[in-house]
Amino acid sequence: MPSLIDMRRRIRAVRSTQQITKAMKMVAASRLRRAQERVLATRPFAQQARQVLSSIASRVDPSAHPLLERRPGAERGPMLVIAIAADRGLCGSFNTNVIKTVSGLIVENQGRPLSLGLVGRKSRDFLGRRGLPVRFDYVNLPKIIGYVEAEAIAQPAVEDFMSGKVDSVVLVYNEFKSVIQQQVVVEPLLPFRPESLPPGEASAVEYTFEPSPERILDVLLHRLVVAQVLRALLESNAAFFAAQMTAMDAATRNSTEVIESLTLEMNKIRQAAITREIIEVVSGAQAQ
Repeated sequence: MPSLIDMRRRIRAVRSTQQITKAMKMVAASRLRRAQERVLATRPFAQQARQVLSSIASRVDPSAHPLLERRPGAERGPMLVIAIAADRGLCGSFNTNVIKTVSGLIVENQGRPLSLGLVGRKSRDFLGRRGLPVRFDYVNLPKIIGYVEAEAIAQPAVEDFMSGKVDSVVLVYNEFKSVIQQQVVVEPLLPFRPESLPPGEASAVEYTFEPSPERILDVLLHRLVVAQVLRALLESNAAFFAAQMTAMDAATRNSTEVIESLTLEMNKIRQAAITREIIEVVSGAQAQ
């Protein structure tokens, strides 16, 4: 049976850990608010830009731009998988879900040439050991993610696709749904797939483009790809802070239960020691 000193040490250790988890929860909650605001501000732009380009792409030949090209046999051709995870842990199953999804893609596409783009230290440390070619890795993301980081990730994917090294590019990341829900998304990035327009929109009005639709696509498609990567980074960033806040909240509540359990056990040990001392005193008095 542990002594009273051991129990007090264990309680102090758990309380110290509880203070850390409580502080991490508060920091994550503060950063989550700002990250959530950036996500909500980015979503309408990305969705509207995609709709505009879908409208333009429906009026031109798919071969008008390399990023629209759907190559024969692309389903079994080389593919680049960009996995977006976090640089840190203590966030529940946030990183594990991304790694499991990418591992599932690798199993589903056995025999198909695959390469990886790894964003975040956790994805690099695990997926980098799978023996697949790593096209690039990007770690130590800044606290405020911007266009520069998204372009640095999107540029290698665009170059490989336009040069014919890969036939498709997909993003794997955690999409922010709510504070308690994050969903892993496998999103095709290249080739660009125009969204289906509402019935009658394509033929209801005939637009005149200046300059030509081909020139507009040439300028905007690359920016749209970067915008999609930026949105994925911001979604993943907000989802990370939500997952970390939830995990630290659960850890704080669990530590409270552990402290209560240890305190009860310590009181039992102290009561047993007091009872034993009383019995010894009474026995000594009776012996005299």
